[in-house]
Amino acid sequence: MSNSLKIRTCVVLSCLVLALGSLGPTLFGDNLPDLWRKAFDPIHLGLDLQGGMHLVLGVDADKAVESRLDTIVDQTDDLLREKDIIFKRVDRSSGERIVVTVYDEEAGLQVDAIMDESFPSLETMTLTAEGGYVQKHYRLSDNEIAEIKEFAVRQALETLRNRVDEFGVSEPTLQRQADNRILIQLPGIKDPQRAIDLLGKTALLEFKMVMEGVSPQDAAAGNLPQGGQLLYERRVDNRTGVVTEVPLVVENKTVLTGDLLSNAQVRIDNRFNEPYVAIDFNSVGAKRFDQITASNINRRMAIVLDDTVYSAPVIRERISGGSAQVSGSFSEQEATDLAIVLRAGSLPAPVNILENRTVGPSLGQDSINQGMLSILIGGFLVVLAMLIYYRLSGLVANVVLILNLIFIMAMLSILGATLTLPGIAGIVLTVGMAVDANVLIFERIREELRLGRTVKAAIEAGYAKAFMTIIDANITTLIAALVLFQFGTGPVKGFAVTLSVGILASLFTAIFVSRLIFDLFLSRRTVDRLSI
Repeated sequence: MSNSLKIRTCVVLSCLVLALGSLGPTLFGDNLPDLWRKAFDPIHLGLDLQGGMHLVLGVDADKAVESRLDTIVDQTDDLLREKDIIFKRVDRSSGERIVVTVYDEEAGLQVDAIMDESFPSLETMTLTAEGGYVQKHYRLSDNEIAEIKEFAVRQALETLRNRVDEFGVSEPTLQRQADNRILIQLPGIKDPQRAIDLLGKTALLEFKMVMEGVSPQDAAAGNLPQGGQLLYERRVDNRTGVVTEVPLVVENKTVLTGDLLSNAQVRIDNRFNEPYVAIDFNSVGAKRFDQITASNINRRMAIVLDDTVYSAPVIRERISGGSAQVSGSFSEQEATDLAIVLRAGSLPAPVNILENRTVGPSLGQDSINQGMLSILIGGFLVVLAMLIYYRLSGLVANVVLILNLIFIMAMLSILGATLTLPGIAGIVLTVGMAVDANVLIFERIREELRLGRTVKAAIEAGYAKAFMTIIDANITTLIAALVLFQFGTGPVKGFAVTLSVGILASLFTAIFVSRLIFDLFLSRRTVDRLSI
């Protein structure tokens, strides 16, 4: 046996050993040693094969614009007070407008100067008079509104991706669609309602000071003081588990938000053996928290999540460490989910569930069974046809076909690709395409044998003449598959992945492996007639 033949044999055997090793976790699961299972992942199944959730969420981007306007309103109020400009009020109006009401035109000109310097993207609207006051109108430009909405959708997608990653779902799919929609597919999810609650929670964490000397009952009856906001504190009875809501009046102004968090972890209170969420602020948040606690000693600070007060502790002393805790008689799962959404960040705008479909595992198993049956039937017919038409040479093509399937599945495992139902269709198509190269080679060999060449010379000429035709045909199909993968979504990508992998495996087995089998056969004996 020549050195070239030995090297090629070692290459094929090494690839086969690697392929079988990578398929071990898929075939035998937990029965393998830990080292083996850590080295190779099992083949991941898509949503249509193992079941799970299919969600389409709509991002309410208009709310992001309103939130931006509210922020500008608060900042404008602070700026006017810092500059000692006398004004009546600052409001958000319809049509993406901010209205500053002042007492005379001179103050209005001062407001214009401040707004031009601080918010250059705002457009100044017409000056109107009402009841002796002067109103200055400012509007977000169309470009600014479009940018805010675009950023809201992109930030929502990133926030949802962070939450899904924290949730621990294997091979999730998150894609942006038209009309501010986001597609989310969660294969193998076992608690759909928890996933919905986790993904849909806005998770806007705010710290607000409680208004002292205000009766919550009067506020609930409609007598809400100016600058106040009526919220409800969530309380849970430890013995009965009954949740009650107690009215609480807080200041409208938010003194600190969850955007300044650096971490959130679940911990257990040693006194009451209850879970709570420990939060740490970044450097900016820690400095701000230090200032707030220093200037509000003996006052209550409400910790508000999505307009629900979870706790309102009294500030006993200045807190300089930049740490706080959110407690509220949580269950362990509630505390874990809260920590997840706080770490992942708050959504820039509310999201609405537009479509919710759950694929059961039984349906997924039916898809797997039908897909495997189609592969077996298709493979059996191809094997039978090759044996009948090409006889013993057809046996070589069939061995190559089996190796081709092994290499395809192994590459899916090594690459960490997800096998979907369209992916199975791609494998079925590959089964048919896998023998195309062998058919071209065998027909060329037949032509050479008819011309009177020896078996060895006919095989060499057949492979040489068919090589470029095989490469051209497969490369063009591979380019089409790569285009489908680049621009396709969901099922189309699954089909493109298996088709691409199948083409590469087919090229290797049809050109390299089948030629090696013929060369090994001819190296040990002299053959005068080839069964083809």
